[in-house]
Amino acid sequence: MAINEEIEWWEYEDAGEMAAAVAGDAQFIIESAIDARGGAVIALAGGKTPLPIYAQLSEAKLDWKRVTIIPGDERIVPLGDPLSNVTALAKAFLPKGARVMPIVPTATADYKAAGRSADALMQDLHWPLDLCLLGVGGDGHTASIFPGPDFDEALNGPKERRALGVMPDPLPADAPVARVTLSRAAIVSSAAVIIAVTGAAKRKVIEDAIGQGAGSTYPIGRVLADTELPVDIHWAP
Repeated sequence: MAINEEIEWWEYEDAGEMAAAVAGDAQFIIESAIDARGGAVIALAGGKTPLPIYAQLSEAKLDWKRVTIIPGDERIVPLGDPLSNVTALAKAFLPKGARVMPIVPTATADYKAAGRSADALMQDLHWPLDLCLLGVGGDGHTASIFPGPDFDEALNGPKERRALGVMPDPLPADAPVARVTLSRAAIVSSAAVIIAVTGAAKRKVIEDAIGQGAGSTYPIGRVLADTELPVDIHWAP
């Protein structure tokens, strides 16, 4: 089902089928980048939904030493903390030889400073990203672009800003900490954007958000508004 020319939905029987399809698409994107310029730089989503995708992708026959992986967002917690997104990515991909880059090397109380540090780290990477894989929360957030005091900056900050520190308001109950997130500009400049979600509730949120356009009350709607690149949304019940 195509919502518009730039956003296409792909539906699956279950999450396992979706994981295999998304992993296959990601493998193709990575292979293409390696063939084109000798390396790939990708941003991957945190949370539990994409873990089966990573399990399958990590088994792909790729030259993983040429692949750099960053989290699309990170909680400002110590490395190894259960809330750390990069820790889960490292478990999946470091054994394969990929470079998994923490964007919050040390926890700090100054979330704005953490964002500036992450942005500086990303300036040294090849840009734009070859792939940005996003999830969407039940409240419509994506990456860590949440309502709060930093919402407008995440959406409308300078185009050259790749990451920033954000303080969600209200803080999510399951992870009540400040974050670092890719900016909207960093996300929509990517060569490929894939969204992977499960459940009817999240599907309705995304459909409503896209339908609302640039005035959407949902962060994902604001991120996708007026995007000029194709976006594939993979969904399973």
